[in-house]
Amino acid sequence: QVQLVESGGGLVQAGGSLRLSCAPSESMFGIKDMGWYRQAPGKQRELVATITLDGQSNYADFVKGRFAISRDNWKNTMSLEMNILKPEDTAVYYCGAEYENRKYWGQGTPVTVSS
Repeated sequence: QVQLVESGGGLVQAGGSLRLSCAPSESMFGIKDMGWYRQAPGKQRELVATITLDGQSNYADFVKGRFAISRDNWKNTMSLEMNILKPEDTAVYYCGAEYENRKYWGQGTPVTVSS
């Protein structure tokens, strides 16, 4: 099993920035795909961005050009830099990881963007 611990959420005004971090309990050299997902109140969880072991990233259209995902396998940390935040970005953000053919989730960190 792997535990994922997110940090960095909070309250920010529209147009501002936040940086989320995810720290897994296992070495990231053994974790192929990682990603950030979000779930707004009353909505289903949706993909925000993913990154492979070798650093290839993929983004949802609604965050392209504003968010940047990264991972440092040596520091065992994955991050999501969020810029030009909008009120519609308000959600609980979850770190997800595929490890030994199973999907794991963190507990989530809330992000609130005020207008």
